[in-house]
Amino acid sequence: MRFQSQRVAYWFFATCMLLLSLQIVYGFIMAFAHAGYDVLHPVIAFNTARATHINLLVVWLLAGFMGAAYFIIPEECDRELYWPTLAYVQLVALVVVGVVAIIGFHFNWWEGRKFLEIPRALDYLVVVDVLLFVANIGMTIWYGRRSSTTAIVLFFGLLSAALLYLPGMIDTPHQTVDSFWRWWVVHLWVEGVWELIMGAILSFLLIKLTGVDREIIEKWLYVIVGFTFLSGILGTGHHYYFIGTPSYWLWIGGIFSAIEPVAFLGMAIYAVAMARAGGRQHPNHIALLWTVGSAIMAFVGAGFLGFAHTLPQVNLYTHGTLITAMHAHMAFWGAYAMLVLAIISYAMPLLTGRKLYAHAASTWAFWASNIGMVAMTLAFAVAGVAQVYLERRLGMDFVTVQSEVQIHFWGVILAGSLFTVGIACFIYTFIRYGRPVGELERGSVGDVADPAQLRPLSA
Repeated sequence: MRFQSQRVAYWFFATCMLLLSLQIVYGFIMAFAHAGYDVLHPVIAFNTARATHINLLVVWLLAGFMGAAYFIIPEECDRELYWPTLAYVQLVALVVVGVVAIIGFHFNWWEGRKFLEIPRALDYLVVVDVLLFVANIGMTIWYGRRSSTTAIVLFFGLLSAALLYLPGMIDTPHQTVDSFWRWWVVHLWVEGVWELIMGAILSFLLIKLTGVDREIIEKWLYVIVGFTFLSGILGTGHHYYFIGTPSYWLWIGGIFSAIEPVAFLGMAIYAVAMARAGGRQHPNHIALLWTVGSAIMAFVGAGFLGFAHTLPQVNLYTHGTLITAMHAHMAFWGAYAMLVLAIISYAMPLLTGRKLYAHAASTWAFWASNIGMVAMTLAFAVAGVAQVYLERRLGMDFVTVQSEVQIHFWGVILAGSLFTVGIACFIYTFIRYGRPVGELERGSVGDVADPAQLRPLSA
């Protein structure tokens, strides 16, 4: 750790661990409900559990991205954060907004729009909070002693995420128009600007963990990420197939959705190649495992499984079924969740000065969580295929079909239990690291106390 203000990342990472734990709890509530044991329905209805599960995912990933940025940017720009205190204030504000939203869901205070359930009053607070974060990062970069492609791409990815939240706040009484704008947020986040964030964090980790020259990693990785980003923009069309939009979206969505897996495959191959080129000599092998694993699982979940059901001819039958859950779980896990766990695994030894990456719990965390997620994805796939055939091909009633696929959710529960063991091991290791008390690298602080004494990069 080179700068004092990097320690703020710890508190964002700790928030991730708490929110991830809550997300898993609500996941089990839904899984048991699907299996026929919806005993908590009078207290936590299924739609409440679903909204909470999804929104907890979004908030803990955002907290992870913010923590990653607060750790990476000072190092990349060779200076302390511009407003360290603001970072703590911004974290508290994010947590308060999240807690109020989650409590509100349980009292039916929400917009009722899928994936964007958060009440409109809180929407504005989310935008303000993220813009404060972006301003802090932006000023740090602007007054930094140096700049890097990694820092710039990370900044613009985070800025774009804030701006693309705004279309979801457009008020419209028309269902089709509302869905059109809603997917600008949902899709262009997870298959657009979040991929810029993913590319920046992945680049930073590969540079630090492999020892391969920065220029080589940044050049080729961003070619691949740029290709993924551009195909993902027009790939939004696969959400417009059957919502009342013009038929040309069938062609646009189908073609560009078919291109996306190629980019994710390139990213996976490149991450493996860089790890091999570096000789895998870095002592923090767990962080490298999470990093390379993220690229591979992103291809499987976001690339291959996404392509498997986004062609119009297939999506006609699979949209809105458990096939979507199959794709979403693996995609979010590989592309984003594993990457957040990777940066946490890399940062914690540096923040605390404790080298626990050789501990058995760290290895268990990786393998148990990944095997559990693969098994969970397979269980969703089997249940989804059965649902598509019975409901969409044979025309059976939705409720009847749900009772027919209940047995498959015991597979989801068992797989989820193994996944939970892995996450518990990760959190156990995180707790053992303790609070950030690691010493700064000698001769690296020397930061100017007054930001006004530094000139902007353009000067």
